[in-house]
Amino acid sequence: MTKELWMNLPVKNINRSKEFFSSIGFGIKDGSTDTSVAISVSEKNIIVMLFQEDVFKQFAQNGLADTSKTTEVLFSFGAESREEVDEVAKKVTAAGGNLFAPPAEIQGWMYGCAFADLDGHRWNALFMDMSKQGK
Repeated sequence: MTKELWMNLPVKNINRSKEFFSSIGFGIKDGSTDTSVAISVSEKNIIVMLFQEDVFKQFAQNGLADTSKTTEVLFSFGAESREEVDEVAKKVTAAGGNLFAPPAEIQGWMYGCAFADLDGHRWNALFMDMSKQGK
């Protein structure tokens, strides 16, 4: 059975992307190169590999999604509180990301925001109050 799972994303500029994700609170793993960096999304050590676009194309053997027109994936990660969602939103804006859905209550039991990173990949930060789910 598979022991690990990580996602791979193309980026235009490794250094700018590394700086962006670091500034919003993601961990940067050892072993970065001129064309790749591993970011850690959570305490569970979920890894997203960022690859320079030309390197990514070699792996994928396919074209890249135009993130200005389409969404190839939506990554969602949990927050510990509503305040943490608010803080993520502030950090994303300060780091140059596009906060396309500001913090708000969702379905009465979630509180979240949604943003696009520097390359247009879409992310959600969500606080889920399970005691209110289904009410």
